[in-house]
Amino acid sequence: MGIEEYGGGQHEQSDVLVVTTNDVPGFHVKHVIGEVFGLTVRSRHLGSQIGAGLKSMIGGELRGLTKTLVQTRNQAMERLVEQARSRGANAVLMFRFDVTEAADVGTEVCAYGTAVVLEPQG
Repeated sequence: MGIEEYGGGQHEQSDVLVVTTNDVPGFHVKHVIGEVFGLTVRSRHLGSQIGAGLKSMIGGELRGLTKTLVQTRNQAMERLVEQARSRGANAVLMFRFDVTEAADVGTEVCAYGTAVVLEPQG
């Protein structure tokens, strides 16, 4: 597996900028739309759980689980961007992830932030 399978984030061509900061240099917030989020819940795969259990006894990275979590975070982020776009935003500020266990059957990943309309400073 290559490093591209373990990374995340936006594609350069995205029409909705997503940043973890409160502002974007060279731009000002014209309009605050409000909170947006993208949510997904992934169930645990029995095979990866068994493999993770065995690996935890000898140590090392749980690559299968790492890859699944990256895919899950990317899906949550894509849903956040879709929601922001549908509400007329061109950016999401203060972007964060929240990850929790979902009733012992899976992992819930929520991507959230503040949808805004940015415009270049004059």
